[in-house]
Amino acid sequence: MSARVLPERPLPGHAVCLDLRTAGAYDPAAVVRAALDAPQPGGERRFLVLDEADRLVSHQLLYERLSSYGPAHIVCLAVGARGERTVRRTLTLRPPAAGVLWVFDTTEEGVPAEAVLRPLVDVLSTPEVFDAVLRALGEVVHGVAVPAVRVLEHDLTDEARARAWRQAVEGLTGPEVPAGSASAEQVPPALALLLDEGLPRSLADHRWLPAQGRAGLRLATCDEAVQDAVDGYHRVRGAAGLLTGAGRTVDLPGDIERVAGELERLRIAVADAFAAAGGSRLTVEHRGVLRDRGIELPEMPREISRAGIVPALRDHTHELIGKGLPLRSVAARLAALSARTAPVGSASRLARLDAICGPERLRRLGGRYPFTAGGSRPVAFAVTGLLALLAGVWPVLGWVLGPAVGVLAAGLAHLMLRRRPNRSPDGRIDGGGATGAAPRLFGGVLGGLVGAGLGQFLGLPPWAGAVALAVSLTTVFLLALRDWSRAVDNWWARADPEDAWRILREVQSLVVTTAVHDWLFAEVRHHCSAGAGAVARLLRGLADTADAYGRGPSHANGPGYAYVPSADSADQAEGGLRREPAGPPGPDGATSSWSWEDWGDGGADDVWSDMDEEPPPPVRAPAPPANGSPYASDPFGPSEALGASDPFGPSGPVDPAGPFGPSVPSDRDPAVAGGGAAWAGPGSGPGPVPAPAWLERRYGDGGPLLVDTLVGDLVAGTLLILDRCWAGIERDPGAVVPAVHEERIAELLDDTRVRLERDVAASPPPPYDGLRDQDAFSGLAAFTDRSDRPDAARLTGVAPDAVARLVLAEDDPARLAALCGPEHMRLLSHDPLAARQVRFVPEAMRRGAAGDDIWRGIAEDVVWTGAGRHAGILRLVPLRADVVHTVRAEEAGEP
Repeated sequence: MSARVLPERPLPGHAVCLDLRTAGAYDPAAVVRAALDAPQPGGERRFLVLDEADRLVSHQLLYERLSSYGPAHIVCLAVGARGERTVRRTLTLRPPAAGVLWVFDTTEEGVPAEAVLRPLVDVLSTPEVFDAVLRALGEVVHGVAVPAVRVLEHDLTDEARARAWRQAVEGLTGPEVPAGSASAEQVPPALALLLDEGLPRSLADHRWLPAQGRAGLRLATCDEAVQDAVDGYHRVRGAAGLLTGAGRTVDLPGDIERVAGELERLRIAVADAFAAAGGSRLTVEHRGVLRDRGIELPEMPREISRAGIVPALRDHTHELIGKGLPLRSVAARLAALSARTAPVGSASRLARLDAICGPERLRRLGGRYPFTAGGSRPVAFAVTGLLALLAGVWPVLGWVLGPAVGVLAAGLAHLMLRRRPNRSPDGRIDGGGATGAAPRLFGGVLGGLVGAGLGQFLGLPPWAGAVALAVSLTTVFLLALRDWSRAVDNWWARADPEDAWRILREVQSLVVTTAVHDWLFAEVRHHCSAGAGAVARLLRGLADTADAYGRGPSHANGPGYAYVPSADSADQAEGGLRREPAGPPGPDGATSSWSWEDWGDGGADDVWSDMDEEPPPPVRAPAPPANGSPYASDPFGPSEALGASDPFGPSGPVDPAGPFGPSVPSDRDPAVAGGGAAWAGPGSGPGPVPAPAWLERRYGDGGPLLVDTLVGDLVAGTLLILDRCWAGIERDPGAVVPAVHEERIAELLDDTRVRLERDVAASPPPPYDGLRDQDAFSGLAAFTDRSDRPDAARLTGVAPDAVARLVLAEDDPARLAALCGPEHMRLLSHDPLAARQVRFVPEAMRRGAAGDDIWRGIAEDVVWTGAGRHAGILRLVPLRADVVHTVRAEEAGEP
């Protein structure tokens, strides 16, 4: 097979192309077997066969084998030599199932056959054009015709194509980003439970620490000790605690000491349970160990299950991709989720337990704090002296009553010290204290004497002294009670025994959190962490593969696609579309692979390498003799060079106003490039290959939607690759083989690159009907349904007006170039009505606003193709009846 003529790989839905010419060192039978193995969806079997015109009969069995798997449609592109004047074919190549297009080896001076055949193969392999041509051949005599063509090709410059491809790959993969953190607000509800350490609603009423268990008993005892301390505090802090014997039975230091001891024992019991069941997965033995230590675990709550983790991971991954995040960003977020949900075991909670109920906090709780009452000593001295002075103003009696009030104030202060709450009744625990009795005593005596002297001098009536005494005594008692209550409250606040309740609540919360997330959810967390990690690694591997693919320097060392004949060529056809190491084509028909970096390096084995060379000016067909065609009824009219009678004028680029402004020609355009032959497209070999005169190329710099469309195609394909992974991740996340999926993304990149090369990605990717869960993609229709494509102008940046004028123009055979020489004109039919014409335009050229007006009034017989970058007219001119000879089977012989 010729790597210069045939496509690099079978195009989905297109006719399968095969080359039976004997110029290469290929086994024709193996080529046919490989073509039969090529998949053709939809039940349609189309074959575009390149063959030498003088070997059609000897290849009869090969053509018959193409129909061995069922009815097949065959268009044979028979390449004839200049000296041939007849064509012989078998009944196998007769309509309606087959037809022959007879072209000649060299139709223009300086233009090799490959430069003529390659674009012709591209056009004819398009299924719509293939069917139209086959129908047209069925209407001409003998089903054999010579084509006359005029084709326009819209494409990108090499720089634009490479830039768009690079940007598309970068848009898919993205840069390296740090892992970051995962939060419950950013993930589906099924995963949020694993991140916020909350309690499922169905477990809200569960008793985690039963009262009869070891830990529950410690908890109840500690709670009872705290309650006893609180009750004693309330009995002590009032007047009864100071003035009566109610506080004598209260042992607040002992109660607080018991609280600290019970908290210590509770901490030891909980720590023992955490250490005993500290594994990362809960087993039946673990449940028994925990039950023995007083922790009762329920069954798995209904809000979460292992079976729901992978669907939630899938939805989360799809949501991130749906937001437009590249693969590496999605992988970073999934890696953060994997780290957050990884089970670490309950033993890791021991540090938190020590922080809640550690020795330091228990030491502070059981500390001995002094009891201080009476406030500032100078203030106590002054206040007591003033009250004693007030009591001493009673004449005569004031000498006794005044100092007595000071003695009373000092006695109450001493009573506070005796009944201080930080001292056990037996004196075993005593935090010490001070109540300021001495300042009160000295202040009271001094104030009383001064008051008595003042009362003697003033000579107040007795009732005034009695009132002053009552006020003084009442104030002394009220101030003493106030100082007592304040002092008790201050001491209680410093000791803070009620903090034990907060400790108990925190310990209970820690036990519940540990039971739920480290024991009950251990298996689920492990599955989530492993699954998220597997998807993150897979996405990162896909991104690395895509980067390596797009970065080069060459994909020639990677896998390529080719028709690979079976090794067992004698009995069965096991060949087909296989991945083979790239390299020069060998006898099995493999072709070399391709990368953007290979342009300009292509040799005879390069595929589509005619996308590389700078376009020289087009080579026009030689001028005909002065008297025109040798036949008056030449169906093509005068054989003059294209452009002289072209109704559109010269074949240079036009400059119409379109959605992107004037179509500025690229320096790749044959009409503006200087010197040499026309740029001939892929497969041209090491040197510049001229384009045939009937092919006009227009190059754009890429439309505004090109990169977004490519990225969307790559993302859609990546989602389909991931769709095949979720079942394996559900079974065993560690068993996912990245290499398999990296090979698939390489195939995706190959397919996308081929479509970019073929028609600037105007055609959608092949449909995929094997989705395992259609509902999972319900919110990703913009990514998974790629059938809605932008118009070609928004992809290439080239307005389609020239195509519209070509197709809308009235029939004029003079503007078409016959693929034969002047010497063959006499072999053609002279009946102008016998010729058939096929107009074809890619559907992408009339999509969108860019084509609404220019396509108005289009001819009804135009064939709208689903793919391709070529538009134009293909005219099939039949041969004279005596030129075509049909050979019956018995005359054909073996190939």
